[in-house]
Amino acid sequence: MFSIGDMVIYSVHGICKIDDICEKTVSGKTSLYYVLHPTEGNNQLTISTPVHNSKVVMHELPDSEEANEIIESFKYPGVKWNDKPNIRHQLYSNIVNSGDRKEIAKLVNTLMRQKIDVELRGRKLYEQDRKLLDTIQSILFKELAISLDTTSGEINEMIIDLITENN
Repeated sequence: MFSIGDMVIYSVHGICKIDDICEKTVSGKTSLYYVLHPTEGNNQLTISTPVHNSKVVMHELPDSEEANEIIESFKYPGVKWNDKPNIRHQLYSNIVNSGDRKEIAKLVNTLMRQKIDVELRGRKLYEQDRKLLDTIQSILFKELAISLDTTSGEINEMIIDLITENN
């Protein structure tokens, strides 16, 4: 169980801070709820989610050791690229929905490499892939930046260097 003040990753909202843990009654059932808000974007948004919610992925930020392992993983190829957009979207969505940070990092790796490759040929990344990359890269790099007490821009530079050196 998380505590008040903890920073967590909450589904598609990214990094959130837990403001409170309280009992709420919904549809006649009283349960413990986390009350949290995203640290970026819409700071007016308040999210309430049951403490024991199996439908939503919520996990703690990586420690510095795990963050460094994730960054190092960008030296190697990521997940397998699938040339069929609809199948690729389904496969990649399953990875994101799993909440497995290391697998999500492999996906970011693959999408970043693909983006670099198509841009070198004067083309653009498929729109669905670009949107997915933008979303998960932003969240992942912010997680890593907080864990390593740096900026997401610095994380981005480190990772681009690793990808280009090992491509």
